Amino acid sequence: MRSRPVAVLGCLIVLLASCAEAGEQSGDPTGIAWELTEGTVDGQPVPIVDGHGITLSLTDEGVGGTAACNGYGGRYEIAGDQITFSELFGTEMACTPEAVMESEQTYLRGLLLVDTFSMTDENLTLSGEDVELVFAALPPVPMADLTGTVWVLESLVDQDSVSSVGGERATLELFSDNSMIGSTGCRDLHGRYETTGADVTMPELAAEGDCPPDLQAQDSHVFSVLGDGFRASVEGQVLNLSSSRGLGLVYRAEP
Repeated sequence: MRSRPVAVLGCLIVLLASCAEAGEQSGDPTGIAWELTEGTVDGQPVPIVDGHGITLSLTDEGVGGTAACNGYGGRYEIAGDQITFSELFGTEMACTPEAVMESEQTYLRGLLLVDTFSMTDENLTLSGEDVELVFAALPPVPMADLTGTVWVLESLVDQDSVSSVGGERATLELFSDNSMIGSTGCRDLHGRYETTGADVTMPELAAEGDCPPDLQAQDSHVFSVLGDGFRASVEGQVLNLSSSRGLGLVYRAEP
């Protein structure tokens, strides 16, 4: 005769637990750099093009990242497991192949359809009617390894092609006060950098000097990688910078 109250109590416990889980926020996605691994918008997959990744970071300043080709930003609001994005804006570069621009446009359209999120330690899923975007967490920028070192440029990377460096000694120095100086091999560089999630951007970047014809392509390559924003990795004495357009730079620490 006592089994019924116990069973009823057990059901109440299960119901209360379910309600608690339904009302809990699944985690805090802010302060983490995320990269899109897969997604669908209106039943169609979001094209993901090698060398043209899509990233997302949520900070006190808003949402930001790289949308395959262009950098983007905007506003977001979180309440429990609800999240919405609005007032998106971005730079206006055109990238090739055509699939890159298709990837960007599909992703940004999907972001505006999102209304809920769920996450684990390593993944974030943004969902809504006719949209699901799945991201993986990225490691933060290794600033302790980047700053305080004179990096000397060794190679220019363009997709799968690697070429040597000419001209005068080309360098890059990042300082803890967010200032930077360097050289393309023919022009001196100076400016300021910022970190957003896993990416480094240089909203203030200026060059001084002139380049001879044989170094103009190198100068443009270096300026593009630094100016477009890049992802950095340090392995021993080697620094690799890669941009969303498939361009890269390889530096070595000055002895």
